[in-house]
Amino acid sequence: MKDLVTLCGDNCTYCPRMIAQTSEELEQVAKLWMKAGFRDHIVANEEIACQGCSSHKKCTYQLVECIKEQGVEKCNLCKEFPCCKIETMLAKSLEHKKRCKEVCTD
Repeated sequence: MKDLVTLCGDNCTYCPRMIAQTSEELEQVAKLWMKAGFRDHIVANEEIACQGCSSHKKCTYQLVECIKEQGVEKCNLCKEFPCCKIETMLAKSLEHKKRCKEVCTD
């Protein structure tokens, strides 16, 4: 599978939300997210399914809004890259990775 890189530079290729193909797989992702602490309950498949990053969505880290304000397509094209928004996103990703390793099996 070819790498899929988002506007912030995150690689979605291995994200269970993005690679889930069936309803059952999405349900497993929702259970994983609750177990890892990303949600406080098991969410519906419609909420957990990846719709991809795009300019019509709201970003948790305000990155979609920021690239619009800066007039660039991707964060790395911005004159302020890397900024505190990217650094916050990367730090949170490391926390998520650590938590997933704690609660998940191989």
